[in-house]
This record gives sequence, structure tokens and C-alpha cells, in this order.
Amino acid sequence: DAGVHSKAWYAATCDRRMAEDALYRSNRDGSFLIRKSSGQDSQQPYTLVVFYNRRVYNIPIRFIESTRQYALGREKSGEERFDSVAEIVENHQRTSLVLIDSQNNTKDSTKLKHIVRVS
Repeated sequence: DAGVHSKAWYAATCDRRMAEDALYRSNRDGSFLIRKSSGQDSQQPYTLVVFYNRRVYNIPIRFIESTRQYALGREKSGEERFDSVAEIVENHQRTSLVLIDSQNNTKDSTKLKHIVRVS
């Protein structure tokens, strides 16, 4: 598995609305959690949910069958790939994650700073 089940940031039983509600309540830039993706698709098993600048971003985590690795968002050339979902989290606790607002076509970035637990 992706190494998520024992992690504090993994919200196993959480759906999109519960995740977004929890992040809005946290109201701290860089708050995050990882949930199962709504579609239950093996190509996109998880979603990284991040709060920044009063907005919640749902970023798909893709599983790349050919290399058995994980990547964020839509496939792009030169993308970063990771051996586990935990590596994605650890990497973006150190380096900023680009957040793209597709509605307003704006870009922001933040590090993953605060683990949010869904009650």
C-alpha cells in the first residue's frame, strides 16, 4: 500500500465535504490531510486536501502503474514522482507545493504545515 494507514494526516473514513469542513474550521494556511478519492479509481487512489488563503484545494494523487510511483495533479512532463504517499507529504513539508486555482487561473504556494484531524 501507499504507506498511509498509520499516518496522522490520513483521514480514512472522510469524504470530500467532511475534509473541506475540517480544513475551513482549522482556518490555518498550510493545513492539510489526505483522504481517499471520491471516485475510488486505482489510477487516483487518494486526494491531498490543502487549506490556503481561505480556500480549500483538492489535489489528486495519481498512482503510476508502470513505475509503481505516485504523483500529484494531472500528468505533466518532468513531474515529481514519489515511491509513497508519505514521501509526497514529507517532501512538501520541506518544499512549497504549487496550488492552482482553475476558476480564477491563479497560482499560490504553501508548505504542508498543520495536520488536520477529522472528528
